[in-house]
Amino acid sequence: MTSPVEATLAYAEQFHLEDEVLHAARQRGLEMGAAPILPGGGAALCFLATVVNAKSVVEIGTGCGVSGLWLLRGMRPDGTLTSVDVEPEHQRLARQAFTEAGFSGGRLRLITGRALDVLPRLSDGGYDMVFADGSKREYADYLAEAVRLLRVGGVVAFDNMLWHNRVADPAQRDADTVTLREVGKLVQSDERLRSVLMPLGDGLLAAVKIAD
Repeated sequence: MTSPVEATLAYAEQFHLEDEVLHAARQRGLEMGAAPILPGGGAALCFLATVVNAKSVVEIGTGCGVSGLWLLRGMRPDGTLTSVDVEPEHQRLARQAFTEAGFSGGRLRLITGRALDVLPRLSDGGYDMVFADGSKREYADYLAEAVRLLRVGGVVAFDNMLWHNRVADPAQRDADTVTLREVGKLVQSDERLRSVLMPLGDGLLAAVKIAD
């Protein structure tokens, strides 16, 4: 039997439907083992990008284009998505998804490489939003880079912050889970940020930069 809490979370997740382009991108991502963001989390990204009127967005972990599609749909029509991934094949499939959705190449900057090698080369305060869905053990480093990259009023978001229900269970002590808990504490304690943890998808932690 499904519990009332499980039913409520499922209802919230299913409230956001994927169209054919998103569904096809998701299927390709699953086939590649890329674990795309779930629809609830994706819809939240789209919402956040719209709220901040995002023109310049950095994505850490291109995957096969699912999260990028949600971000682009929330961004300004003249906005550019800079997406970083170590897997060139994932980026090739992401570009396919973006083309299928009607986004021109001018809206995209796909960079193949390790995020912590690429992010330091990007401009301080030059971005409206940063989304992280890369190596969980590097999330704390992504956070430090994101705070530098964001303008005041910009938003950083992290996927998988509930990590398959492991983060809330203190008995779970694997390295990824411990890192995600620590990142949550870092965000909470940073006086430059104001945060919210949303139980959509696998957990989306978002924070707005309120001061330099």
